[in-house]
Amino acid sequence: MTGFGKASGSVGSNMITVEVKSLNSKFLELTLRLPASYKEKDIELRNEISKSVERGKVDFVVSIETAPGSQKNAFNKEVIRQYSEGFSDLQQELGLSSQDVLAVIMRLPNVLNTDLAESNAKEWKLVESLTKKALKEFNEFRVREGKIIEDDFEERVGTIRDCLKKIEKAEPERIKTIKSRITKNLEEIGEAAQVDKNRFEQELIYYLEKIDITEEKVRLSAHLDFLIETLRAKDSNGKKLGFILQEVGREINTIGSKANDAQIQRWVVQMKDELEKMKEQTANVI
Repeated sequence: MTGFGKASGSVGSNMITVEVKSLNSKFLELTLRLPASYKEKDIELRNEISKSVERGKVDFVVSIETAPGSQKNAFNKEVIRQYSEGFSDLQQELGLSSQDVLAVIMRLPNVLNTDLAESNAKEWKLVESLTKKALKEFNEFRVREGKIIEDDFEERVGTIRDCLKKIEKAEPERIKTIKSRITKNLEEIGEAAQVDKNRFEQELIYYLEKIDITEEKVRLSAHLDFLIETLRAKDSNGKKLGFILQEVGREINTIGSKANDAQIQRWVVQMKDELEKMKEQTANVI
């Protein structure tokens, strides 16, 4: 299901934007694009997103814009310089390379800028807050889209029900026409056929039972009721809707194969058309 959510906020001189968007997918496919400073937060963010998003090809983006000239240095240059001067004699005495000395210095206290570390902590809290806001907006977007899909489903189910009612009204005339056609054909054969009337009536009843669509109409109506019930449920039922639509299609196809009537076949084609459009929409239903 498609969706979009966005939230922005500022901390210090930095403007942070969190954006969530998705396309249709049967599974949750999550792609995160984060600033280098937040790469270690990848798993934490994935867990938070997966609580709110069940399906979709989701892109989650965190961007940080810093005002020109306001970026702080991550290192205390003066402290590093003092450490370096203190190591100069020891470096010559032990024959240490500059890389060895630098590696030791970087592990010593006060090398990193503590103000920057505090700033990063504030930034992360803001990122967490913006993530929740963006996900809320994202899900509200999906709810609105879901309502549109629900209305579309109900309209198409209504069309199928209308066709079913027309078929039910046409059913008595269909049976009458079939009986009349068979009887007329038999009369055209004439006396030479030597037809046993009792056997003929038995065969006619058997044939009419084979083309009877009463059970299919009842099952189709029940499936449509179940479809609407499932559609309105609060649970995630995208796959379940797909299974119900398969059953709906099975009953429609059986009605079409048994109908033996041109007008009923037209209504069957219309029902199939509505069914296929609903099947396409199930890809958008969580």
